[in-house]
Amino acid sequence: MLKLSIENIAGFVSSDEISSFQKAITNGQHAIFNKTGQGSDFLGWVNLPSEIDEDTIADIEKTASYIQAHAEIFVVIGIGGSYLGARAVIEALKHNFDFAQSHDERQKPLVLYAGQNLSQDYLSDLLDILNKRDYALTVISKSGTTTEPAVAFRILRNHLEDKYGKDGARRRIIAITDKSEGALKQLSLNEGYKTYVVPDDIGGRYSVLTPVGLLPISVAGFDIRMLVKGAVDMQRKLAQSSSINENPAAMYAAARNALYQNGKVIEIMVNYQPNLCFFTEWWKQLYGESEGKEGKGIFPAGVVNTTDLHSMGQYIQEGERKIFETVLSVENPQKNLRIPSETGNLDKLNFIAGKEIHFVNQMAEIATTLAHVDGQVPNFRISIPEVTEYSLGQLIYFYEFACALSGYTLGINPFDQPGVEAYKKNMFALLGKPGFEKETEEIKKRIKE
Repeated sequence: MLKLSIENIAGFVSSDEISSFQKAITNGQHAIFNKTGQGSDFLGWVNLPSEIDEDTIADIEKTASYIQAHAEIFVVIGIGGSYLGARAVIEALKHNFDFAQSHDERQKPLVLYAGQNLSQDYLSDLLDILNKRDYALTVISKSGTTTEPAVAFRILRNHLEDKYGKDGARRRIIAITDKSEGALKQLSLNEGYKTYVVPDDIGGRYSVLTPVGLLPISVAGFDIRMLVKGAVDMQRKLAQSSSINENPAAMYAAARNALYQNGKVIEIMVNYQPNLCFFTEWWKQLYGESEGKEGKGIFPAGVVNTTDLHSMGQYIQEGERKIFETVLSVENPQKNLRIPSETGNLDKLNFIAGKEIHFVNQMAEIATTLAHVDGQVPNFRISIPEVTEYSLGQLIYFYEFACALSGYTLGINPFDQPGVEAYKKNMFALLGKPGFEKETEEIKKRIKE
């Protein structure tokens, strides 16, 4: 089971300061379960793990099996929460060098991503690969009109139709979209695509335990039943109490707000496993999009150690003291590898000969935490036994619940993202989208100035 340690923030905030948030945490938990807070229309994720039914799981697994039998590559088209959750889990569980393995070695499709950027070179390079491989895709969008995924889908849909014909392409496209409305839903009905629903009451960054995340994860060959089970167990644990001392999500939310109140405005997620890099990216979106509004919010950042100890480590140790860290610690590796002994010992490593590299990594983690705490950087530690579907399911739900609690404690709506629209309006104006004529005129004047 996931464990939270706050012993390395004790010198920076008092237990009384943390306890002062108990009322806000209790009210926040009440608002979550009773749907009385801001953004209550987007609380479908709260009971989602325990409400996922057998028919849904079985249908996703059946679709995944079909894709596995017909495709070497599976392209996930989406942006933000429409791809980050799935990618976080897949990257965490897959072979670190699966891109270098053959399809026979991998035995499951290689999952690639599109629609998360507007890079012409990226899409062109992707097409170069897809020209040579059998592939299928899923396009994930409630509306079907979000620019980045819509552009990618138009290009890849045409490519699929040219490669396999209209009927062949239809069997290789799965749309995950609104249940009844939107451009993608209408196109899916017109073309006969297999579809799954993005629930109306679940926002993108909370959607990894819906078909948005479960289908790609299953296609990649991982056990979505255990992922859901981990989330269910965490859901039940967190529902038992709103007490800061009994509920780890409540403690995390309260303590990080106490640090924020004391001027710690940047949170750095630290992990010591490179395959957790995209879990950090998912976490950054979850907290950045949920809390960064109304001139408030802790800025989420991330590092992968020990790699980043030789870059960002200097700043964390001695830069501005506005930061705190949350170390995501893995207790056990999946594989065994020991450091050999050498007669000459020219590299002076015989003092650790015979030890597992993971042990050395753990000592680096402990040493770094102590150094950073000495350097006035508070540290949380969240540990999991190992990187498995079950542990990741726990982590996902833990962070979702803690994020909602933290947002309510901050006094904002943790489920909207009004600031995301600002760049879109400017981009549509610059591109001359119909309906934006006034904005086009205004922004051209600004550019000339």
